[in-house]
Amino acid sequence: MCAGQCHSVLTQDTYHIKLFPPQEVQANRAHTSVGENSISSRKLPFKSTIWKGGAHKPPMFGDYEAQRHWQEITFSLPVKQWYFNSTDNNLQYWGLDYPPLTAYHSFLCGHIAHLLNPDWVALNTSQGYESFQHKLFMRTTVLVADLIIYIPAVIVYCFCTREVSSKKRISSLCCILLYPGLILIDYGHFQYNSVSLGFALWGVIALSFEWDLLGSLAFSFALNYKQMELYHSLPFFCYLFGKCLKRGITGRGLFLLFKIGVTVIASFALCWIPFLTETGQMLQVLRRLFPVGRGLFEDKVANVWCSLSTLFKVKKVLSSESQLQLSFLCTLLSVLPSCIKLTMHPSVRGFKFALVNCALSFFLYSFQVHEKSILLVALPVSLIINDAPWISTWFLLVSTFSMLPLLLKDGLLLAYIITSLVFLLVSKSLLPAPANMSEDSLNLKPFCISVRRYLPWFRLPGYLIKLSFYTSLMGMASLTLASDILVPPLRFPDLFPVLVSSFSCVHFLVFLFYFNIIYFWHSSNESSKKRL
Repeated sequence: MCAGQCHSVLTQDTYHIKLFPPQEVQANRAHTSVGENSISSRKLPFKSTIWKGGAHKPPMFGDYEAQRHWQEITFSLPVKQWYFNSTDNNLQYWGLDYPPLTAYHSFLCGHIAHLLNPDWVALNTSQGYESFQHKLFMRTTVLVADLIIYIPAVIVYCFCTREVSSKKRISSLCCILLYPGLILIDYGHFQYNSVSLGFALWGVIALSFEWDLLGSLAFSFALNYKQMELYHSLPFFCYLFGKCLKRGITGRGLFLLFKIGVTVIASFALCWIPFLTETGQMLQVLRRLFPVGRGLFEDKVANVWCSLSTLFKVKKVLSSESQLQLSFLCTLLSVLPSCIKLTMHPSVRGFKFALVNCALSFFLYSFQVHEKSILLVALPVSLIINDAPWISTWFLLVSTFSMLPLLLKDGLLLAYIITSLVFLLVSKSLLPAPANMSEDSLNLKPFCISVRRYLPWFRLPGYLIKLSFYTSLMGMASLTLASDILVPPLRFPDLFPVLVSSFSCVHFLVFLFYFNIIYFWHSSNESSKKRL
């Protein structure tokens, strides 16, 4: 094979060779609309007027191509070949690496795509296909998934909230639906995160109404759609197990535990039926879902390991096994307090705060974290926006900003600016900050009283909180502008992505401390309330 017939691709810290005949590349490029071909400059300010999702970048063509390719593979090949490397399914070219429900969803979308235009999912010959019509189709599938699963869940959650005024219900509904991070990733990056998040939210709603079996079923579907829902798994388990203990582990509690176990096993078996016929099939799917060989983190994610690597090269100094053990230990230590309290004192309010603390701990300390994983933290934070409106809004803005390097790569700068400004303005008008940023308004009064037992002089300066918020906004705006218009020094080509990730990581560590304080210092009479 001559050198002109292959392209070198850098993926996940290793080089792979993807055979891609030049004539096929040219054919694929012919599918691309002329208007999109005209945008090629790297440093044009606000060049991001087209939502590209990584498209038009051969030979891998970004996440847009990944979603299209999965539809091609699942539509064209038998189920037993979906996760295996073959001539028609090169796993190094966007091989399927999500659980069965994602594969079935791709299969369904692939059938619809074939009905509309067979070229969209033609085996092998459709690789790199791009057209305005197909992108419209892809975004329509995201919208349909939202309308079926995610948006109804958000509406039910907001309007079934007890002991909350109508104004607060509408406010939380608008803020959750206008969260820019999910909009940008799902519609601009061509993802279906709202499906797994929607299933998880249905699980939260069901547990809030004490429909434990339905909640277990919904979360099992979430976990079988995207394995990253493991971020939420411990609070679900601890809350349900705590309820079983409360009812008596030898009586009604044991029967409830049995019913939950049967529900979870049955739902998993239902999702995995095609892959349970052979041990090799099941093990191959698991290997695709948990590729530990990829390393501690990917790209410039805003977690502890990536930020620490600017000073201490963790991935070079420690072996892969040591990295895995270290991340497991740190994650365990961070989630353990919330899990223990939730098991001993299960409550709906505590369940939601445990979701926040555990998901954020997983994002900051766990193994193989991606930038988009912050969406798994954003969902539970959105659910407590009425409990901590100021800090929750702040977190949601920072979480979107933390994905800036990914958004810039996909040409989504202008979309990011517009959606973030709209979210900020809506949040500010519907969830106004208190005039006096007091300990009580920040839910920190119990904590401050505890501190004053040992430090009588301690007072929380409200003005400092407000100043920190506006300083944070200015920092995000400055780094966004610099990332787009300034060229980094040759010695530090990743200067701005590193600054963005480190800046965001510091925020996330402070937020983790804050949410833990609220959970652990909240008065017992409030924590026992049965409300959404």
